[in-house]
Amino acid sequence: MMERVKWPEGKRSAVMFSFDLDGDVIWRNMSADEPNAGKLIRARSIGQYGPNRCVDMILDLLDKYKVKATFYVPGFVAEHNREVVRRIADAGHEIGNHGYTHERFVEKTVEEQRAIIGKTQRIIKEITGKEPEGFRTPSGDWHVRTPYILSEMGFAYSSSMRGDDKPYYTVLDGEESDLVEIPSKWELDDYVAQAYSVYPAEPSGLDRISCYRNVQDNDIREFRGYYDMGLCIVFLMHPQISGAPGRILVLEEVLKEITSHEDVWIATGREIAKYWKQAYPRKNQQSHKPGSRRNTPDGGGKEA
Repeated sequence: MMERVKWPEGKRSAVMFSFDLDGDVIWRNMSADEPNAGKLIRARSIGQYGPNRCVDMILDLLDKYKVKATFYVPGFVAEHNREVVRRIADAGHEIGNHGYTHERFVEKTVEEQRAIIGKTQRIIKEITGKEPEGFRTPSGDWHVRTPYILSEMGFAYSSSMRGDDKPYYTVLDGEESDLVEIPSKWELDDYVAQAYSVYPAEPSGLDRISCYRNVQDNDIREFRGYYDMGLCIVFLMHPQISGAPGRILVLEEVLKEITSHEDVWIATGREIAKYWKQAYPRKNQQSHKPGSRRNTPDGGGKEA
């Protein structure tokens, strides 16, 4: 029988609300090879809607329910939205590293990855006074060497992978490292279900955006399952999606459901990683070399 996780103060389960503040970098990346890409203002405005309007609506809603969240911000977006990032940090929310221009890390060399991560660390520290302790890989994947780099650079945790429903230590060179992974799931990613696309739906005949009622029902049912089993659910959202006037009502219903349970621990990624290290010390406390059994080049072991 699966052993139940022990959460702080006897709480039954854990919840992490996270927002990827991608701004317009995804749209910039998608149109980079298009003729006159710099003139595609309408496409970029979709992403700019996130920091320009949606962040403040989300901050107000989180404050209403007394919930602290984690915002993962690309360095480029932070540079161009400094006051927005300051408001997030000043409201007591965590700021995490999300690359610089939402790069696909799987396509980058080790040196390029280090430079990207380091640049964003410096930018966010300059704005907030603190270096991020958490990292989320852009585009939902990372290079096989990325966890090595995060470990070497002293990150406390990552929230990038999909292979579990509770935190775990990333295994490096056959030993548990100090890098905690806090996984989420595609079905908890609002972009997958609710990002409107001008391109034809695949397979043919499907709507370009999911029914709000269905998304709300799915999110609440997922929470109830995690709650029943005492696990850690990570909602992965984007301000430009979940912060829109209609969809923020979906988020509010999810917040109502979760905050109605007094035995749920709602925490940031930093808080979850810190607790995990205290409550569940890694098996090998001796020094270790960066590497990965969950992330090995030959794909062996459990997915990280």
